[in-house]
Amino acid sequence: MSLSKEWKLELQAIVGEHHVIDDPALYGPYTDDFTDHYVSKPLAVVRPANTEEVSRIVRWCALNHVALVPQGGNTSLTGAASTLRPDTEILLSLRRMKGLIHVDPINNTIAVHAGTPLAEIHDMASDCGRLFPLSFAAEGNATIGGCVACNAGGVAVLRYGTTRDLVLGLEVVLADGRIWDGMQSLRKDNTGYDLKDLFIGSEGTLGIITAVVLKLMPQPQEKETAIACVATPEDALKLLSLAQGQASSALTAFELISDQPISRVRKNLPDVPVPPLDDSPWKVLLELSYEIKSTESGLEKLLELAFEKEIISDAVIAQSQVQQKQLWHVRESIPLADRAEGGSIHSDVSLPISRIPEFLKETSQLIRSAYPWIGESIYGHLGDGNIHYNFVSSTDPQLTYQHEEGIREILYSQVNRFAGSISAEHGIGQLKLEHNYQFKSDLDIELMRRIKSVFDPEQILNPGKVLRFNQ
Repeated sequence: MSLSKEWKLELQAIVGEHHVIDDPALYGPYTDDFTDHYVSKPLAVVRPANTEEVSRIVRWCALNHVALVPQGGNTSLTGAASTLRPDTEILLSLRRMKGLIHVDPINNTIAVHAGTPLAEIHDMASDCGRLFPLSFAAEGNATIGGCVACNAGGVAVLRYGTTRDLVLGLEVVLADGRIWDGMQSLRKDNTGYDLKDLFIGSEGTLGIITAVVLKLMPQPQEKETAIACVATPEDALKLLSLAQGQASSALTAFELISDQPISRVRKNLPDVPVPPLDDSPWKVLLELSYEIKSTESGLEKLLELAFEKEIISDAVIAQSQVQQKQLWHVRESIPLADRAEGGSIHSDVSLPISRIPEFLKETSQLIRSAYPWIGESIYGHLGDGNIHYNFVSSTDPQLTYQHEEGIREILYSQVNRFAGSISAEHGIGQLKLEHNYQFKSDLDIELMRRIKSVFDPEQILNPGKVLRFNQ
């Protein structure tokens, strides 16, 4: 099926001649996802410039019974922003809809259009002496609408919470084209159901987010960053407990990293400087941040105490902002180093923090027993229980892809056994759809279906994501 001349003219009348793309040769930036799992084959890519245009497009889709897939920066790792059925769905790119709506430093809020890249929001907040704390490796491309739609996490959840905790208000286009104005900047509003929370994490299946009101925080006046060496995940938890006791709310990030992915960064990305450390099997990247500059180093005192207690064996403290960025660059380069190794598949599971060491030991034994050739890449946000348990296969990149379902079955069954979640921050999309049905209760699925039927009875909004299509 191809876009008819009549339909193309009708869509061009809404967004302009140059913003309806139906030539597959021009689809690349919109249809090739980061994981290489999904390649969209849309009926057309349509690029609105404002909320009114989104509303008109949705009304057009409803009238013509055409499904549409909303997309921000196309950084999804689960196929949530990719089309499901070839040549039948409109891919709605919101990248033109970016920029500041207003900022209120006294109220500590900022309102932006949904297509605004996360990195640009960081700059806007910094310009008024504030911090927007949501941060992760893809922030240069990821848009805030996509972050809200999948309830993104990132490296600072330990201190500031997930995206859900940072959103005060939303503007959303509903499945019939009506515009819901929930752009409040209130911390308290107890007047009924909190409708915005339904859209956060819904992956565009209930409505299309077009604008967001976000919380801002005080800009830290000082940061301290270090990488410490530990022998086991149990020692990492001891260090976490010590850091929480010593640093309290100043503890912003606490990342556990196994040595294998760091070795891959050295091997595959030689331009990324990795600090000299002993050969301990585990590393911890931790950061403290302060609103008021301190006369002494809280991180140095913390690490000295950890040495005395024999929790850590080595550590490197960044001596400048440049070195801080270098330490974080090592952590953020791991996905690229894994891809270079070959056959990279990823996960974003979460578990009760106290059970993570046992989970890692037991799951690793099961995975390696079933797939002796596999290479593990374990890292993530230990402070909030979110672990990226990823896999590579340097001997034959196709091996992990061929056995992906078996690998995920072991991993997710273990996550379920340890009372965890198969998705901490990336969402469900297409990748985890059947696994979500496997581990969610029947009542959970029934309630979600009912909500979907109220907001999108014709199933035109991102069909086949989170819930099965036509169920």
